[in-house]
Amino acid sequence: MHMVTLTKGVPDFREGKVSFDEDGHLERGKTPTVMNPNDKTALQAALQTKVRAGGRVSLMSMGPPGYKEVLQEGMGDVYADDLYLLSDREMGAADTWATAMTIATGLAMFDDEPDLIFAGFKTADGETGHTGPQTNWCIDINDELTDRPIITHVISLEVDSEQRRVRAKRLVEGDVSEIETVEADLPAFIVTDPEFEPTYRRAEHRLRYKDQRDDAEERAADLDLDDDVTVWNQKDLNLDPDFIGLDGSPTIVAGVDPIPKGPDEREATMVDPDDEAAMEDVFQTMNAHAGGD
Repeated sequence: MHMVTLTKGVPDFREGKVSFDEDGHLERGKTPTVMNPNDKTALQAALQTKVRAGGRVSLMSMGPPGYKEVLQEGMGDVYADDLYLLSDREMGAADTWATAMTIATGLAMFDDEPDLIFAGFKTADGETGHTGPQTNWCIDINDELTDRPIITHVISLEVDSEQRRVRAKRLVEGDVSEIETVEADLPAFIVTDPEFEPTYRRAEHRLRYKDQRDDAEERAADLDLDDDVTVWNQKDLNLDPDFIGLDGSPTIVAGVDPIPKGPDEREATMVDPDDEAAMEDVFQTMNAHAGGD
């Protein structure tokens, strides 16, 4: 069974060094990058499936060459077997639609079509939640790939590789207290919810998890970013430049307001946790801001 997890690098706003060009576009090559936090749940879902059902996991991202380090981080998290980066200046400044078109084409490059594709809920720099579902829609119109069902807001899942079925629990849109269970045939597309929790109840799974963790950590540490990451550019994917990157993006950005860097030093009041009166003052102060009684 072949699984692919999609991941992305996002600006590390904690550094306060986010760079924009004169047109308001984020300059990713000049901005510190970290793995998108919501992608980590997608990584955990793929890892759980690999440990419990077997198979091979590939990691794929689209972005500048610096995203190789994000993929290396992902290898340590999901114990991936191989890494793929879609990278070209022609792909730059893409919106979610152009990104989805590019990723779907990248997924069609594999010799064996993925049985499961995992994506995170949304990105920290876009907050749209479009890329996963749009990628699946682009897969449906790609002659090289099989149409597949998509299950979103997944909080747990079981995969039967022999029966080629996936059974998932998902949060119902608009009501996080309601959970529904759905089943689908493979191949399938899974969008994980931030509430996803991996489980390893059986001893054999926990032992396999440990073995794969040790192996992956060693491989990630020894990874050669130049030789061990497969990079596909616009020509490799045979994509028309008019349909990818900025030229292929119908979204129009009206304006961008950079987040100002916080002060290096801030006033702080030290409180002894054993001082009941002082702790009561802290509670009353916080309670007022929380809207409590």
